[in-house]
Amino acid sequence: MPDARTWQVVAGSAAVGLTVSFAAVAVAGPWESGQRTAERAAAASRGHQSDGRGVPGSRAQPPAEAAAPPAARVLTAPATDPATLPTQQALAARLAPLLRDPALGALRTGAVIDAATGKLLYGSGAATPSVPASTIKIATAAAALSVLGPDHRISTTVLATGPHSTVLVGGGDPTLTAAALRTLADDTARALTARGTIATSLGYDLSLYSGPVQHPIGRNNQNIAPVTSLMLNEGRLDTSDHGLADRSTDPAADTATAFAKLLRARGVKVTGTPARTPAAAAGPQLAKAASVPLSALVERMLTTSDNDIAEALARQTAIAAHLPASFSGAQQAVTAALGRLGLPLAGAKFTDGSGLNRADALSAEQLARLLALAASPRHPQLRPILTGLPVAGFSGTLSDRFRGGPASGAGLIRAKTGTLTGVNAIAGTVVAADGRLLTFAFLTQGATSATAAQTALDRLASALAACGC
Repeated sequence: MPDARTWQVVAGSAAVGLTVSFAAVAVAGPWESGQRTAERAAAASRGHQSDGRGVPGSRAQPPAEAAAPPAARVLTAPATDPATLPTQQALAARLAPLLRDPALGALRTGAVIDAATGKLLYGSGAATPSVPASTIKIATAAAALSVLGPDHRISTTVLATGPHSTVLVGGGDPTLTAAALRTLADDTARALTARGTIATSLGYDLSLYSGPVQHPIGRNNQNIAPVTSLMLNEGRLDTSDHGLADRSTDPAADTATAFAKLLRARGVKVTGTPARTPAAAAGPQLAKAASVPLSALVERMLTTSDNDIAEALARQTAIAAHLPASFSGAQQAVTAALGRLGLPLAGAKFTDGSGLNRADALSAEQLARLLALAASPRHPQLRPILTGLPVAGFSGTLSDRFRGGPASGAGLIRAKTGTLTGVNAIAGTVVAADGRLLTFAFLTQGATSATAAQTALDRLASALAACGC
């Protein structure tokens, strides 16, 4: 039988070895030698992922580290024996000194919860609302998955609104790719030809979303495009699919212009310039492009801290709740969805879905409880939250962290990071040395060095991984 440390590596490296039921393992594959193949690829590439927006004191190239120990071939469920439950006194003795590290700034809060029982094992200002930065994406994911389900897809459609008029309708998919747009043009050209249409005007419908399109952090920000229901590759002006990038100032118009060019290349005469079409546009559907399932969008959002997907999912939640697909409507919808999940919401505030807004507020305990809900067998629809969390030292926004040696927590911790200037946070899951699945969150404000604050947060999470207390 594997010893406790081997089990830690197995459960920490496996995407869903961190859940409390083996059933989750079956749906998360593909697997190879105890590790999801997607994570293996990410570990090999070690591509740096940005988190939120650039801050002073960001990390330089990380030092090399030996590979994590090999994972065992057989996964067993995390421990549920009451005798293995860490004691509050032992956790406090381990964590309290680390949380006092001056590198974390003036405000430091933390919470640790036993996933099997929901018991708060450690709290320091656990109920105090704080700026969550990108860790709020955990809440955005939970709301969207609970309302829409993991199989939901976001569609971009093309309608024939008259004998010689066509409309491209934005459905809110920020991940629409150039390849998908080409396929949409292929299908549209065939459908128009079948209808005997050789010339058409082209409009684009953005009526799905309402309210301001600019995020409160401002225009022309490399972290996020204008929030519209129609955009190509998140409005990026380069070929990247994550991280910082210059963005289009009008991604909807740019997408419609690109679509018109594709139609012309396929023999369709597009008259005039694509124009925004009123919401009243309707007609037979000519073609449709669907996004990947919501489960995959959530995983991508959490792994790479994708702000555009986060805002889109918040609005999709609002649409499902029959609320305006705006910043304010999304705030109402996310709050209501989390309340239905049973999350205590005192002090919580969701002014956006991405965490770029400093007016957001969540407590460490609320984040830790959300992760415990995602691990619960009662909420299998939330499982993509766990599978999307970056793996310490291997993937996403944790690819260059937790790499200080065998006891650093690399491969053992899965967590979402949050970083704004002076704000540093981490929230995730870990299987402790005694086999208990723990969820945790540590939120800080006032740090002068992002690098030093992140290192201090890494020590806190690593102390949980080493805990047999």
